[in-house]
Amino acid sequence: MSENQQITYMQARLVRLAAEEWNMSIKAVASLFTEYKVLQFIRECFGIFHVEGDYAILDDIVGYLNNKGVKAGAGII
Repeated sequence: MSENQQITYMQARLVRLAAEEWNMSIKAVASLFTEYKVLQFIRECFGIFHVEGDYAILDDIVGYLNNKGVKAGAGII
């Protein structure tokens, strides 16, 4: 599997995991990830993320979103 395929697979896994953990639809998570460029963040950090588990990466995504002003509560993280 090429690196690009691995990144795409990771992005898909994390969208699904976020939807489950945050009790949101996949469509809502995809919109959130698009608005805040989370998929680009995953791509840029793949060199580090590929050695971490999905929950650790999701924690990094939460931190990234918090830094962008997205706060916990009401169906969002």
